[in-house]
Amino acid sequence: TVKTRLQSPQGFRKAGGFRGIYAGVPSTAIGSFPNAAAFFITYENVKSVLHHGSASYLTPATHMVAASLGEVVACLIRVPSEVVKQRAQVSPSSSTLRILSHTLYHEGIQGLYRGYKSTVLREIPFSLVQFPLWESLKDLWSWKQGHVVDSWQSAVCGAFAGGFAAAVTTPLDVAKTRIMLAKAGSSNASGNVLAALGGIWRTQGLSGLFAGVIPRMAAISLGGFIFLGTYEKTRQLLL
Repeated sequence: TVKTRLQSPQGFRKAGGFRGIYAGVPSTAIGSFPNAAAFFITYENVKSVLHHGSASYLTPATHMVAASLGEVVACLIRVPSEVVKQRAQVSPSSSTLRILSHTLYHEGIQGLYRGYKSTVLREIPFSLVQFPLWESLKDLWSWKQGHVVDSWQSAVCGAFAGGFAAAVTTPLDVAKTRIMLAKAGSSNASGNVLAALGGIWRTQGLSGLFAGVIPRMAAISLGGFIFLGTYEKTRQLLL
């Protein structure tokens, strides 16, 4: 929420400041399960298919392709959830249900998928950095200690990989936020990522492109620790 308000065109205070910082939780909670399931079903299956018979030096490329395809599929679920969540975050007085119904009434299903392209364009570079780095760090740690990493070690690797990927992809995240929050009919509502980035650069410069980078890194590092650590532990238990 803090990150979204820092990135919003009206500025942090007008977007709500520190009031109602858990706005948007319902849409996030509802979307998180199918979103994560869609990503990892795609990621693990593509990784398994590509690994079969491929040389070891192609492993990072395999992880990149698998993660990218995983994001494309997961964004079909993530984007509507993200649109409602971000609009709730900059309008803390409005309920999630009211924002959903307002979006559907005024913009239809297209309104819920506004920012799909910008989200994919953010998530693919993010995954190209995060997942190969996560897998490489796990491999390095496993090699150093002589056995497969524990789930907490996987979590540490996930936190580092997520934080680094979050930092380098922040400008794309700012563009996505502006597109999702733009009023219908405005230039940003068209979903042109380059135009959104250009507008931010002209009006706010480098600081605008990296608005919210600290809370974004903090949230994704913590999220990477919990999410990837839990994922690794659950996977080990199930297998």
